[in-house]
Amino acid sequence: MSDRFEYRSANENREKQNSGFEVRTQTPFRFDIVGSFLRPQELKQARQQFEEGKITAEALRKVEDESIRSLVEKQKAAGLPVITDGEFRRATWHLDFMWGFNGVGHSPTKHGLPFHGEDAMIDDTYLTGKVSVDSHPFVDHFRFLKELEDEHTVAKQTIPAPAQFLEQMIMPGLIENTKKYYTDTEELIHDIAAGYRKVIRDLYDAGCRNLQLDDCSWGMCVDPRACQIFDTDEKGLHQVMEQLLEVNNLAIQEKPADMVINTHVCRGNFHSTWASSGAYDRVAEYLFARENVNAYYLEYDDERSGGFEPLKSVSDGKMVVLGLITTKSPVLEDRENVIRRIHEAAQYISLDRLCLSPQCGFASCEIGNKLTEEEQWQKIRLVGEIAKEVWG
Repeated sequence: MSDRFEYRSANENREKQNSGFEVRTQTPFRFDIVGSFLRPQELKQARQQFEEGKITAEALRKVEDESIRSLVEKQKAAGLPVITDGEFRRATWHLDFMWGFNGVGHSPTKHGLPFHGEDAMIDDTYLTGKVSVDSHPFVDHFRFLKELEDEHTVAKQTIPAPAQFLEQMIMPGLIENTKKYYTDTEELIHDIAAGYRKVIRDLYDAGCRNLQLDDCSWGMCVDPRACQIFDTDEKGLHQVMEQLLEVNNLAIQEKPADMVINTHVCRGNFHSTWASSGAYDRVAEYLFARENVNAYYLEYDDERSGGFEPLKSVSDGKMVVLGLITTKSPVLEDRENVIRRIHEAAQYISLDRLCLSPQCGFASCEIGNKLTEEEQWQKIRLVGEIAKEVWG
């Protein structure tokens, strides 16, 4: 798209748009993204060479740096008011973050995680001791991104939600190992939350004012097979949801007043496949009503996500970003149909509390989804064009 939205940095006060809606100076934006982007071939090649011992960590970082600079320029050219590093320094959207904590180990998987039609061959990740954190590498990653902000853009850091970290360690198949170090789940919850509070403080000191918690745990809870997945009954599942809510709220309870923390909810996104299905009804009174975040980025790209009715539970003052554009397919959505769905959602939460984005990132893992970079940017441009038409 040729013209840019008139968004500015978080430090500036702005007039209202002609539409009557306030211009947002922090996430979420009317025109937004979840965070990850397809890795360029030169980055994939460099990472492979590093893993094979053919190049140094410094050489890999140089390729990462240049790839991120190029990505940020493309985000700016698309008119996005928010920039991310595309998660270019990670193998996966969530596990790399966990590996930055003390007490967490990982090794190549033997079986993979079951997705619809394909297994995700990502490292097994498990506890090796008590959970704590010293200097997390993601803080330096953010410092690099922060330097690429300009007067039109703000930088957003994405990390897996505390609930995702907890879920990783209490799932069947891992919980017996976890019990070697934590016989009491509450102790684990408090250690995870304490670690996150430190990382959040460090990110804030590095200049981060926009943080996104990516969270598939709620997507697992809405699945019809949720009790089987967590090896419990319905009562036990509600106890799990209380724990997921508790760890998220404990982790963010000390956030600075001028820092925005949002949640992105997903049902799995690996190589254009998915892991779970189900409407938000089961989790609405936990997630939407009681989680103390500023906004929710919600997957709504197909029938697996159910209807908009649960949005009635979103507590006052919170925003919702509708993920109506899929990242799993190169096929462009029909503009009028997306606009119609935005107005359907506005029957349950007012239009001025809604925004638009793709339903997820384009590359939750290095392998990426099944579309080209140009098709990726066509999706981004479509989000921007629709957002401009709906909100001005």
